[in-house]
Amino acid sequence: MFSYVVQRLALMIPTFIGVTLIGFLIMRLAPGDPAELRAAGGLGGARDAAISDDKRSGVDEALAQWRAQYGLDQPLHIQYVVWLKNLFTLSFGESFKDNQSVWNKILERLPVTVKLNLWSIFVVYVVAIPLGIYSATHPNSFADQITTLAAFILFAVPLVWAATMAIVFICGGDFYYLFPPGGLESLDYSENWPLWQKWKDHAWHLFLPVVLLSYDGFAGMSRYMRSSMLEVLRQDYVQVARAKGLREGVVIMKHVLRNSLIPQVTILASILPGVIGGSIIIESIFSIPGLGQLGFESVLARDYPTILALFTVSALLTLVGILISDLLLAAVDPRIAFGRRQS
Repeated sequence: MFSYVVQRLALMIPTFIGVTLIGFLIMRLAPGDPAELRAAGGLGGARDAAISDDKRSGVDEALAQWRAQYGLDQPLHIQYVVWLKNLFTLSFGESFKDNQSVWNKILERLPVTVKLNLWSIFVVYVVAIPLGIYSATHPNSFADQITTLAAFILFAVPLVWAATMAIVFICGGDFYYLFPPGGLESLDYSENWPLWQKWKDHAWHLFLPVVLLSYDGFAGMSRYMRSSMLEVLRQDYVQVARAKGLREGVVIMKHVLRNSLIPQVTILASILPGVIGGSIIIESIFSIPGLGQLGFESVLARDYPTILALFTVSALLTLVGILISDLLLAAVDPRIAFGRRQS
């Protein structure tokens, strides 16, 4: 196991560099750049607007200065080498938007996004796995049909529409005020509040965003769990266990559930990057100061350092998620033995 982890970590380095190179090139080769946006600000519009030669000369000079300041006047390979060197020292540079440290901005917003998404992942697994087990053990029953219908409906509802309807109907719009329409704290929040009151206020603000982030996840996950269990229930070793006289509960929990969890473990590799980017819509709609909102604002401003930093963190989480899912597979399936030959 240890040798396998070392080999995977060594393989992650060139993979990580290759992924960051692709992201870097996509950003740099996209039309426009921050220098042009800053220069266009001096025109009150597009850079190619009809203006006098004197004013255009001044704008071109300002554009050259902005490019030099941002390092955009260097060849692409030089820009990437400089950026990669800074990356391995955790120096993401300064934001083009407000000249603040990108690393500090990420650290400031990271706890908010992690808290929001970890709660949503917890809800997904807590709701989806029991629903999937029940549907698989009661196939074609009325409850199974209702669960299947509800899952497909939830999976088909767009998140933007659901969040907008929630704000209109239950967040103080024209109907009810059951949950706050945005933010993480009440306007009268105080550090002097008792701990239970702080938790209550945070839970009140997080409840709706977490539910909205989770509903399509547990809808899909419950279907995956149901399909996986139905497939395992048809295996010969399950029939043998039943023939031995084992109780159905023992068969399900000991022989079926463990093998049915294997596909759910592999999904973890795709869930972890969502801790960074999966909440862009929710954070923007509910004005939650997290990494999703930061990424959305950075794309609009062509803030290269911030966008690349978020892309890098997301890529790293993807690689770590794949590694963790592989290691968890060994814990779930004893037939998997990394690093040693099977006899």
